[in-house]
Amino acid sequence: MKNIATLPIVLALVLAAPASDAKQATRGAERLAKYEALAGTAVKSVPYHDPIKWETVDDKHILLTMRPKEAYLMRLSGPCLGFSHGSPVVKVSSQNGRVNVGSDRITTQGIVSCRIEEIRPVDMAAKSGAK
Repeated sequence: MKNIATLPIVLALVLAAPASDAKQATRGAERLAKYEALAGTAVKSVPYHDPIKWETVDDKHILLTMRPKEAYLMRLSGPCLGFSHGSPVVKVSSQNGRVNVGSDRITTQGIVSCRIEEIRPVDMAAKSGAK
């Protein structure tokens, strides 16, 4: 009898998952559109400093803020950022003080690693509304 009583709850959770995924995908698409509108043309590399913060845009994009007015939208080779719990540590590989498209990687949760496929500088002054 115990299994029959939990069946409606389990069924409700299974049916709710796709709706939650769709909502999260919509939010990610809206955030990506916002940052793409503020991003400049793609560059091959950028100077690397320890980031002061990072933000997941969607499962293939991250906004990496190096300084208050220096941020980059990075497109990754795979869905490295699709974690569902907690705020994982993000590690950025770099070579000679620079992050390079195609050879450097973003690693999350210490195990998931994706190659950086595109880097675009973001106009942080426009983001904050101050020009």
